[in-house]
Amino acid sequence: MSAPGFLGVFRVLCVCALWDAVCLLDTGMLFPRESSSREVKELSGLWVFRADKSPNRNQGFEKAWYKGLLSETGPVIDMPVPASYNDITQDPTLRDFIGWVWYERQVVVPARWIADEGTRVVLRVGSAHYYSVVWVNGVQVTEHKGGHLPFEAEIGSLIRKDPTMPCRITIAVNNTLTLETLPPGIIQHMNDPSKYPDGFFVQNIYFDFFNYAGIHRPVLLYTTPKAYVDDITVVTDFSDNTGLVKYKVSVLGATTATLKVTLMDKNRHCVASSSEPSGVLKVVDVNLWWPYLMHENPGYLYSMEVRLMAADDRSTYEDVYSLPVGIRTVNVTSTQFLINNKPFYFHGVNKHEDSDIRGKGLDWPLIVKDFNLLKWMGANSFRTSHYPYAEEILQMCDRHGIVVIDECPGVGIKDIRSFGNASLAHHLVVMNELVRRDKNHPSVVMWSVANEPAAEMPPAGNYFKTLIKHTKDLDPTRPVTYITDSNYARDKGAPYVDVICVNSYFSWYHDPGHLEVIPIQLNSQFENWYGKYKKPIIQSEYGADAVSGLHSDPPMMFTEEYQKVVLQSYHDVFDQKRKQYVIGELIWNFADFMTVQGITRVVGNKKGVFSRQRQPKAAAFILKERYWRLANETGRLPPWTKYPCFL
Repeated sequence: MSAPGFLGVFRVLCVCALWDAVCLLDTGMLFPRESSSREVKELSGLWVFRADKSPNRNQGFEKAWYKGLLSETGPVIDMPVPASYNDITQDPTLRDFIGWVWYERQVVVPARWIADEGTRVVLRVGSAHYYSVVWVNGVQVTEHKGGHLPFEAEIGSLIRKDPTMPCRITIAVNNTLTLETLPPGIIQHMNDPSKYPDGFFVQNIYFDFFNYAGIHRPVLLYTTPKAYVDDITVVTDFSDNTGLVKYKVSVLGATTATLKVTLMDKNRHCVASSSEPSGVLKVVDVNLWWPYLMHENPGYLYSMEVRLMAADDRSTYEDVYSLPVGIRTVNVTSTQFLINNKPFYFHGVNKHEDSDIRGKGLDWPLIVKDFNLLKWMGANSFRTSHYPYAEEILQMCDRHGIVVIDECPGVGIKDIRSFGNASLAHHLVVMNELVRRDKNHPSVVMWSVANEPAAEMPPAGNYFKTLIKHTKDLDPTRPVTYITDSNYARDKGAPYVDVICVNSYFSWYHDPGHLEVIPIQLNSQFENWYGKYKKPIIQSEYGADAVSGLHSDPPMMFTEEYQKVVLQSYHDVFDQKRKQYVIGELIWNFADFMTVQGITRVVGNKKGVFSRQRQPKAAAFILKERYWRLANETGRLPPWTKYPCFL
């Protein structure tokens, strides 16, 4: 079946859905937090699972699997959520499966949620890759296009129709990528019967990581009162020692409401308050949010408590929501990146949400381990290559002072057809969702709208001009970039970015094995880009593959020694240029990660300075020594940070 056939059912579902039973949430997307007025019920654990392996992958829709128990439709298996489904079984056809898979979970909803009609019950999916359709008790409640951002639907009226019936949640997920998805891809059919079995097709992609699929982040039920805080937006600034928190609160479900906005410090002491839905809170003797290793008290967070009181002719409603707030500023000059008016130098990493067995599934032990490794090596930043990471990860960044370049899934835009109007329209929607979700994170200092697009193609200029302007309209407070590997003179989107982010792999993909070319070619790269655009530059990717334990002297490609020398050669040039206009260096990659099978990949990409199991290669110690030296050169740190901190 063609790719349009896979996705064509989406349009049919839109027309046929019974929308009268539910209310789609198309406004705020606050992270679910428990409070005196809100409860959260997490649905992580084992779900019932079935892949639709019919030739056209549409049997589940044709036979309406969502109308009854999934186990009654045919063979099912256990599937953990959150997790990618690809590596859970021993079935190679499931590992490489393309098409619809079905999840089901029966949930006991607390009786008080059902009895109280003044309580909203919301079903939220943290993310599912790529296209999702959700039913509750056989009724469609929402659908979502995109694999890395949350979506939700209010289901209270639906589950109250028959309080005796269990709440049966069915989620169908399709990982098919087309030229109009983000990231793009294309289905290729192999029709030669002398070479391929009947119906054989492959998913071609234009990015170098495995297309893991499934429900990757937690599924939740949460409650709010009927009148509730729908959204909060904060923009921060400071003058001398006074912090300024400009805020706006959006309320739904009430025509009139009383608000109390209280900003509290870490000791829960009130430092400012207001009773208006929008305004500016002034904080005397402010504690600014500082990056890790830039200040003795990094990642300082205030708490903004919003308390809503509203009433109708039936009841009185109170809602309470608390939002962490970091007070800081971000500015860009022609040669510097400034946080709180101080020069900030990115010494960090690129990452992936990737690990053994669970694939891209949210995994708290892995997250905490990764943050310990980041701080151990003295990294102060990372890019969410090449898609938005879990909100829980950004919350960790806020608390620990790790700076984030927040990237959308615009990776692999290589085909000219992916610059069309339909692709652009979807890309704009993705940026809407990304900014809406992440706008209040102090750790997020820059938006990235794409990675290594074919920016030399004629349509790229207008595409990125429109996309970057749209992102700036959504959030005028943060710079916008995309990551390029194009020729500096022919990159049609570069005039519109605030910071030039360049990927290069000298002596690896170019002149492989010739380490001596790095100083010349890297210096030329920087001089060319800065000479043309007069904008600060981040080396957003560089590195080399190294198989753990593989050694050679003199260094040879794929050995730990070769990876070390590549890094050191790049660092020598960075040290010259960072005194001028280079404002950062992000190694590719933090850890080894899985890719599709191919002749250049031996069980994945091995450019990590840690193995996929988070064990250090020799390069990790090179970076550790360098990053701590860079941090200590600032001279603003207290004595205890003059040495690597193991806490």
